[in-house]
Amino acid sequence: MSDHGMMEKEEIFSKVLRAGRRTYFFDVRSTKAGDYYLTITESKKFTNDDGSFHYKKHKIYLYKEDFNEFNEILKEMTDYIIDEKGDEVISERHQKDFKKEDYNTTSDDVAEGGEFMDDSDSDSADKFTDINFEDI
Repeated sequence: MSDHGMMEKEEIFSKVLRAGRRTYFFDVRSTKAGDYYLTITESKKFTNDDGSFHYKKHKIYLYKEDFNEFNEILKEMTDYIIDEKGDEVISERHQKDFKKEDYNTTSDDVAEGGEFMDDSDSDSADKFTDINFEDI
């Protein structure tokens, strides 16, 4: 195994954040010169049609010379989000009664039960054509 492979396997300090289908790994690593840097890995689980699963991973390498600016921008961005939207999670996944708002609709466009009515769809059943894929 190469020296680089050995360096990647050495764990100096690690933390894990599990967040639903995503897992974040924070790992302190060592450079060849013996200095430390941080890797942040996002691993997301995907399920295949056959029930098996696979992971997609994305990794960020963060070096000491970038820590201050990275921390400042991360804090600024997270503070902005909290200031603008609060810390309550608003999404379809986290709230069963979540309704996506479409700012271009009026109450006349929404049918009973909250379904969006589009005038162009009113005769869509008439426009539907049966296709036999054997003919293609």
